[in-house]
Amino acid sequence: MKALSPLIVFLVLYLVTSIVAQDFYKVPIAVAFLVSSVYSLLTVKGTMNERINIFAKGAGNPTMVLMLAIFILAGAFAAAAKTMGAVDATVNLALNYLPEQAILPGIFLASCFISLSIGTSCGTIAALTPLAVGIAQQSGISIPMMVGLVVGGTYFGDNLSFISDTTIVATQTQGCNMKDKFHVNIRIVAPVALLMLVVYFFLGTSLNTSAEVGEVNFWLVLPYLAVVILAVCGINVLLTLTIGIILTGIIGISHGTYDLFGWFSAMNEGMMGMSELIIVTILAGGMLEIIRHNGGINLIIKALTRNINGTRGGEMSIAVLTCLVNICTANNTVAIITTGPIAKDVAKRFGIDPRKSASILDTASCFTQGLLPYGAQVLIAAGLSGLNPIAIIPHLFYPMLIGIALVLAILFRYPRKYS
Repeated sequence: MKALSPLIVFLVLYLVTSIVAQDFYKVPIAVAFLVSSVYSLLTVKGTMNERINIFAKGAGNPTMVLMLAIFILAGAFAAAAKTMGAVDATVNLALNYLPEQAILPGIFLASCFISLSIGTSCGTIAALTPLAVGIAQQSGISIPMMVGLVVGGTYFGDNLSFISDTTIVATQTQGCNMKDKFHVNIRIVAPVALLMLVVYFFLGTSLNTSAEVGEVNFWLVLPYLAVVILAVCGINVLLTLTIGIILTGIIGISHGTYDLFGWFSAMNEGMMGMSELIIVTILAGGMLEIIRHNGGINLIIKALTRNINGTRGGEMSIAVLTCLVNICTANNTVAIITTGPIAKDVAKRFGIDPRKSASILDTASCFTQGLLPYGAQVLIAAGLSGLNPIAIIPHLFYPMLIGIALVLAILFRYPRKYS
């Protein structure tokens, strides 16, 4: 147990303290990782320099550094695009073509499209929730259902977007390309998204209301489209994000949204906004390396796979571990950062395709995060709509169904090509 004690310290400090305080954001997660990382150094034998070297090996390995570089560029791109008005333009584009009688599937589709484009569920929820509440009030639709529809749709993009934190971490920890992980993921979740569109269509056929949206500016949407297309084509993610950043500068400056220095400022704000995630990634990487050095990773794998003989069991153990850590941290990105190295070892042991293990990590974390009443996404939606978070949970059909789809994909070895 000594080998796993740093992880126990983290869980006690973060999870138990948060439960006692009745606030999962009372203890900053970076501080919890800092304390547990410092404690982890005390569990290693040797001089302090030798202990720090082991920690640095995990915090600064090539995969970790590449991940940090992607975070920095993704933050710069997202902030520069948002500052020039790309988020509002994307919302307007998505909503401008909604048929009045298909407002429910239309809002769900808009939520999916916007989150896929901008790579953040929280940003999509912030943009769409006020509009969804207004439509619900005008048409007599249940507000919790409408808000649940928006929140559920955002996990489609969170799960698949090439600039989503969860996609970046899942692919980098498993050692696969984003494009390949996308091909696995889309096969698992696309049937669920299509099913939800059909269900919402039949639920909304009796409605006759339209949303008031602003003018559509296709130029402002171009950076998002470029990033998605380049990523799907398999272009290196660092190059893809760099091209996206350059496009935000050219379009933003030419439209007068900001000047050169305003563009620089927006990028800086975005990079600084990723600072907590970068700090958590570095600390978690170092702490997990010490746990590995002490034999803790092998203990976890043995516990998870004690009664497992096949690939299905290995895949299910990755999914279960991700869900448990996500429940404890209330953060799907941190859950993948924590479980990613363990999942990679499990995948090697049971011959699991890295593309499938990356997909399992991302989908399991999105499923769990989507159903947590104390998760950031549900709390933001509740705050903007004036609802109790618990009232939204029963209407989060999409996160529920992707969890079921993931279990079926594991049991029935789907998609076959990657299983």
